[in-house]
Amino acid sequence: MRYVSFVSPGVVATLLLLCAGPGWSQETGGFAPGGGLTDVPGIRVGHHTLAERPTGCTVVLAPEGTVGGVDVRGGAPGTRETDLLDPVNTVEIVNAVVLAGGSAFGLDAASGVVRYLEEQGVGYPVGPVVRVPIVSAAILYDLGVGGDWTVRPGPECGYQAAVGATGGPVGSGSVGAGAGATVGKLAGMGRAMKGGVGSASITLPGGLVVAALVAVNAVGDVIDPATGRVVAGVRSDDGTTLADARVLLRAGGPSGGSAGRNTTIGVVATNARLTKAEASRVALMAQDGYARAIYPAHTPGDGDTTFSLATGALADSARASVGQVGALAADVVAAAILDAVRSATPLPGLPAAADLQPPPPARPDPSEHPAAQRPTPHP
Repeated sequence: MRYVSFVSPGVVATLLLLCAGPGWSQETGGFAPGGGLTDVPGIRVGHHTLAERPTGCTVVLAPEGTVGGVDVRGGAPGTRETDLLDPVNTVEIVNAVVLAGGSAFGLDAASGVVRYLEEQGVGYPVGPVVRVPIVSAAILYDLGVGGDWTVRPGPECGYQAAVGATGGPVGSGSVGAGAGATVGKLAGMGRAMKGGVGSASITLPGGLVVAALVAVNAVGDVIDPATGRVVAGVRSDDGTTLADARVLLRAGGPSGGSAGRNTTIGVVATNARLTKAEASRVALMAQDGYARAIYPAHTPGDGDTTFSLATGALADSARASVGQVGALAADVVAAAILDAVRSATPLPGLPAAADLQPPPPARPDPSEHPAAQRPTPHP
């Protein structure tokens, strides 16, 4: 019997696109961070990190007329103004998105962004005078990290992050919403590692830009989808190596992840012109990046949520399809997740990815190879 591998032209095109994109590293043979959310013209990002405890918020300010969408995939979400983004509802535009630590308390950070935007005269016009800022938000749980849990992001955090928002390079690692983020909690916090905020982008020759910013606070491990290697996650009993959640779960080990104590939240943005329904489809497709780079993802203990923003600035002659934007969004989300943990700095008891060497690639079991299953020919 002969074993033949067939790869469709569509898969080949996708692989070529990945190899050409800024999220791909020829040197490492895997994804590496490149670019950021502010590569989409008009998008501004600001982080504010609290000094009293590792926590904070991240604000994404959108240019006027930006269309928004959302996809909520985790089992324990904490959000604000997501129903408004449903395509069946009236308002199409979004002025800002807030990502924050502090669990449900952190949703208060959005109030500070509303105040900032009101001062700037930015918002959805209601009548001849009133403008109501449209600010969506999602939170992650970091109350058990680094000190007094009553210290959490509030309106002032959101306001300061908005004031400091720029179109320059996006800070990554243990800042803003990622300051107290952790990953690899299947065996409890005693074997977890530091998460963070990451960003990545891709720009095509025709001018299409698709970018992502993600705050990674997952139950599961972060895995490089190109190599299959764990980058950060649950550690071994002695804490010195990576245990690999895939191995633990298949061995019937701990499932961890108490509801509401985790969550990966993010924003994807593009300069493409999309309808509200199309923006929501992009958010849905972008969540595939979570599944590629986090194992397990979308668990009952995660509140995984992704917002999408479409500024519409791309020229009509270069109009992109929603399928193309969504596919690229998943790519940059995966790259942003890797950037988050690779850029993180450690906390006491929570090492960062740079502190641990990745485990060597698993050696294949010869008994599982198809060739080993072939009957031995008789002379």
